[in-house]
Amino acid sequence: MRKDEPMPSIRPYTPADLTRLREICVRTARAGQDATGLFSDDSLWSAVFLDPYLEFDPRLAFVVDEGGGAAGYIVATADTAAFVERYRAEWLPRLAERFEHVMPPVGLEQQIAHLGFTPERMLRADIAEHPAHLHIDLLPELQGRGLGRALIGTLLAELRSRGVAGVHLSLDPENIAALAFYERLGFTPLAGSTADDPTLGLPTG
Repeated sequence: MRKDEPMPSIRPYTPADLTRLREICVRTARAGQDATGLFSDDSLWSAVFLDPYLEFDPRLAFVVDEGGGAAGYIVATADTAAFVERYRAEWLPRLAERFEHVMPPVGLEQQIAHLGFTPERMLRADIAEHPAHLHIDLLPELQGRGLGRALIGTLLAELRSRGVAGVHLSLDPENIAALAFYERLGFTPLAGSTADDPTLGLPTG
């Protein structure tokens, strides 16, 4: 960062950020790297991993702003079970209208669509003490500067204010750097976590 560049800041999400956040979602979707053009429709990524969170609880969405717009974000739900219920009732029909043609799950695009069509996969037996879950994406050029830590800290403060005991996340097993990052923050594997499907939890307090 040059001396004349503004310091990135963390702020609440606003609807004006939506287009930019969708771009960031795609540019970081492949184990933290750019997934642009990987699918027949790039918007599948945000339709599964970003948009429903922004619609259902925008107060749990925060962005990294470089002064010229968003360069990273975190989104979450405070209650995974309630999220799944609402997702199935309200989001799934809209998802089906746009992406049902990419089923069944044989390639990566189909596998991601399958995740979107099976929200019950989020209802794990080992999340009782970590009912919230999150997704975080930060452009590569901003990684390693403490901004991911700041985003998670901001989210944890909001979850604590709501009385939420803990948060969890799942991640791509190929994203070794992300796994190390979460472990440095104190995330630990949940009971059902495996090498192929790592799921980590962290108390909010």
